[in-house]
Amino acid sequence: MDTSESSTDPKTTDPVAVDPPRRGWRRWAMDTRPLSIPAYRRLWSSTIVTAVGSQLTAVAVPKQIFDITGSSAWVGAASLAGLVPLIVFALWGGAIADSMDRRRLLLLTNSGIALTSLLFWVQAITGLESVAALMVLLAMQQAFWGLNAPARTASIARLVPEAQLPAANALGSTVMQTGQVVGPLLAGVLIPVIGLPELYLIDALALCVTVWAVYKLPSLPPLAGKAARAGVRAIVEGFRYISMHKVLLLSFLADIVAMVFGMPRALFPQLAAETYRPFGEGLALGLLFAAIPIGAVLGGLFSGTFSRARRHGWMVIGAVVAWGVAITGFGLSGNLWIAAAFLALAGLADMVSMVFRGAILLSAATDEMRGRMQGVFTVVVAGGPRLADVLHGTAGSAFGPRAAVAGGGVLVVAVMLALAAAVPALRRYRI
Repeated sequence: MDTSESSTDPKTTDPVAVDPPRRGWRRWAMDTRPLSIPAYRRLWSSTIVTAVGSQLTAVAVPKQIFDITGSSAWVGAASLAGLVPLIVFALWGGAIADSMDRRRLLLLTNSGIALTSLLFWVQAITGLESVAALMVLLAMQQAFWGLNAPARTASIARLVPEAQLPAANALGSTVMQTGQVVGPLLAGVLIPVIGLPELYLIDALALCVTVWAVYKLPSLPPLAGKAARAGVRAIVEGFRYISMHKVLLLSFLADIVAMVFGMPRALFPQLAAETYRPFGEGLALGLLFAAIPIGAVLGGLFSGTFSRARRHGWMVIGAVVAWGVAITGFGLSGNLWIAAAFLALAGLADMVSMVFRGAILLSAATDEMRGRMQGVFTVVVAGGPRLADVLHGTAGSAFGPRAAVAGGGVLVVAVMLALAAAVPALRRYRI
């Protein structure tokens, strides 16, 4: 193991004091200060590869299930099969991340994800055509990912100074959002050329890069005398910790409010087929799904405009309100291009919210609790949009898609402002 770059205590220097002010166009561009830290740079660089590779598998699995069954219902059932182990193992994985060397946990879980991708490839090239096998492999993959995500994110606070956490989160989020745009497009191009099974193999090979990058990280054991025992009690302690720290609780509630009330993706097919049909249903559907990630990527590229802000609480409040306003504008838009522009603005606001919610979770929580906080965060991020699918689908059927979308956006603004007024802890939080 390379221990020459151990960066387990990045707060020994004040980056605000030593960094020269950025001038000209650099004030607007992405803040790349965390990339000067070798350990973080390796972790981030591996994400560039896997962000695209994981999306290849994300496209290949539902495509293969639909090819076998001809049923979208089975595709939906597979999504549910992956959600349950993700929730269970993300909560447990957060506790494990607080009880052992996070580098070791990342090595084990990334290797497990790579193995499942390889097994996906094996079942595809052998022509097994078993939906049950695909669902079992998907459940395994999501379980490993649930164990991996809390440790990966919690490690960032041990690699970069506190003042650079927003910049580090912006760098990571931009890569992931870019993968969500590039990965599916690349999969669509590659399937007719090399075939569907090879998408799984590419993902498995990309994960080998991640394993190597994690191997080169410094050791990240629990801080002396602060190790937790991974179990139900540790998970319960995590929820109790959240309830006792209002700024953490509000950061989770902010995401739940934004996603549950304001994520209208379940209505995109209906809007494309009805409201935006004159523009071309296929074009409309693709544009609606792509607009939010595109806006988020643009927000990341110009994150220098906000990543140095120190009033993290106000940044979250403002970003969630801006998301709600943009979603309301989208719901009221009858023109596809104006609607896409509002969705892109929503994506930009979501990027800002992600950056500062993530920074709050890493800075406001102590190191021995960070894994569990990230486990809960993973569950919220995965579960919120799925609850939104149910809510918006029901509301869209009852009131019409545009009314449901606009109403959801208004609810986001109203509830977020009410929470901010009722609980001042988030408004007052700064570094």
